[in-house]
Amino acid sequence: MTDSVTATILKTPIPQGLLMHTQTLKADLLLLTTAILWGIAFVAQRKGMEAIGPMAFNGIRFALGSLSLVPLIAVMDRRTNSPALLPHTDTRWRAAWRSGLPLGMVLFGGATLQQVGIVFTTAGKAGFITGLYVVMVPLFGLIWKQRPSLGTWVGAFLAAVGLYFLSITRDFTMAFGDALVLAGALFWTAHVLLLGWMSPRCDSVKLACCQFAVCSVLSLLCTAVFEPLSWSSVCGAAVPILYGGLVSVGIAYTLQVVAQRDAHPAHASILLSMESPVAALAGWVILGERLSLRALAGWALMLAGMILSQLAEVFRAASRPAKVS
Repeated sequence: MTDSVTATILKTPIPQGLLMHTQTLKADLLLLTTAILWGIAFVAQRKGMEAIGPMAFNGIRFALGSLSLVPLIAVMDRRTNSPALLPHTDTRWRAAWRSGLPLGMVLFGGATLQQVGIVFTTAGKAGFITGLYVVMVPLFGLIWKQRPSLGTWVGAFLAAVGLYFLSITRDFTMAFGDALVLAGALFWTAHVLLLGWMSPRCDSVKLACCQFAVCSVLSLLCTAVFEPLSWSSVCGAAVPILYGGLVSVGIAYTLQVVAQRDAHPAHASILLSMESPVAALAGWVILGERLSLRALAGWALMLAGMILSQLAEVFRAASRPAKVS
């Protein structure tokens, strides 16, 4: 009797709605994990600066990140109809390098400014200031005559007020490290816009591998010119480098690619923005960074602005009528 009941249950098809709900929940958990890994990476970047220079740190970690994607690419190349690829996608390495070269150069600019800036600021502040790119992206869309929604403008205003409380002193000056990270956020904005234009034209994972490799080479060239490098310094920063390269770049990026196949856009935007508060929490717990009331107010306003800006764009896109072919 028990065997027949079990067989009947196993043969019963899973309702489509339940299956979609399960896939969405799985995607949300993967995206939250990605945000947590990225947030903690700011602590790794801060700790790494105690033993090694910023250029060397980036050079080695992005090399590890690029190499860590090679096994994933090998697996995906064996699948003829990979769900990570769009129709008519050019899967050749040549196409990935053609787009990866300019993307890697922009990535190098953002990563360099962020990594140098984090020497002079806290991990939490760096996380929140870097997160401003999610507000800047729709605003910079004005260049392409894309008019942001009212919610995006309100979100940008809240983020700007939050940045004032977080980084602007009472004599209206900005700390050097915060200014560098803010400049880096402009590069991250350009990177997101370029990536959105280039990624549909080639294999996204190969593109990531190539851009990480370009960023690594440029960083190591700068290391040879500007920074002393020794084996002892690399060993001293081994754990932060391994985390930044294998976990933050390799594993987290892979999780994002997998998750966003099934994730709802609104869920993805909110969950990935959790990177900023995770960076602040990790900086407080692991590094003992102080949380003043002024900084807490700034973080809250910036987080509210980032989430509002993303939701406004998502709901605006959802409200547009579908094109009839």
